Amino acid sequence: MAITFAATPRTRPDVAARPRGRLGRSARRNVTGWAFAGPATLIVVGLSLFPAVWAFFISRTKWNGIAPAVDVGWRNYQRIVQDPDAIAAARHTLVLTLLFVPASILLGMLIAVALNQRIRLIGFYRTCIFVPYVASAAATGILASFVFNPQFGAANEALRRLGLPAQQFLESPGQALLVVCVIALWGEVGFTAVVYLAALQDIPPDLVEAATVDGAGRWRVFRHIILPELRPVTVFVAIWQTITAMQLFDLIYTTTRGGPMNSTQTVVYYIYELAFQTQRLGYGAAVAYLLFAVTMLLTVGVIWYSRRRGSEVF
Repeated sequence: MAITFAATPRTRPDVAARPRGRLGRSARRNVTGWAFAGPATLIVVGLSLFPAVWAFFISRTKWNGIAPAVDVGWRNYQRIVQDPDAIAAARHTLVLTLLFVPASILLGMLIAVALNQRIRLIGFYRTCIFVPYVASAAATGILASFVFNPQFGAANEALRRLGLPAQQFLESPGQALLVVCVIALWGEVGFTAVVYLAALQDIPPDLVEAATVDGAGRWRVFRHIILPELRPVTVFVAIWQTITAMQLFDLIYTTTRGGPMNSTQTVVYYIYELAFQTQRLGYGAAVAYLLFAVTMLLTVGVIWYSRRRGSEVF
């Protein structure tokens, strides 16, 4: 009598252990990655979130940094709308933003189009445009103070050679804010130009060639092909430059210090005066939080509008 044994299926050890081994390797990679990035992440988050939360509690107090803080509730925020200095600083910031943001977008786009051409020494030209952006803003402000000096500045010397009257520039209440805007443009337009240049080089050449073959001129190609492709970049640049204009401090500190006659006192410089010159830390923190809220609302509004128009940026 023949005895037969049913063959039982055997599981290969390597197949059964493979998912667990992959999971273990993935966990080890995650632990290793967080071991390197974790301490730095904790430091960055701690230095960002803790001061922001602490500043909110300070904004609800009356405190000079030395004596015990006195809780005043929302009184500091209510005083902002009745403070003529805060209203004037907000008006100066609004004017600076309305001058700076469109000019930086337009100049950056035009410079990027020029730097996108195939000409000799194009790398040198691109470097020259970007150097003012990476230069220290404090050094830029100090240099601009000499250039626009009414007595011996290079700007007035150029006007005299052209037969034009000398100007007061940074010492004139009616001209100082405009001159600050020009200085800020000189330092920031390089960033805008580089961003637009990268976007221009990312446009598919087939679109431009097809439009050219169909008989479209340069202006029509730029208007109907290039501009729509640059729309997401324009939204990003508009948000970035708006935040830059609303938080402009270093140029004002090194050139006018809010003068003359507080004509260049922006919201950020007003916060600096409240907190570090008059020791009104609670009220200064309240103004800073209001500036943060306005900046956040503007950013969200621009992103929402761009998405309604079909420009996905963030």
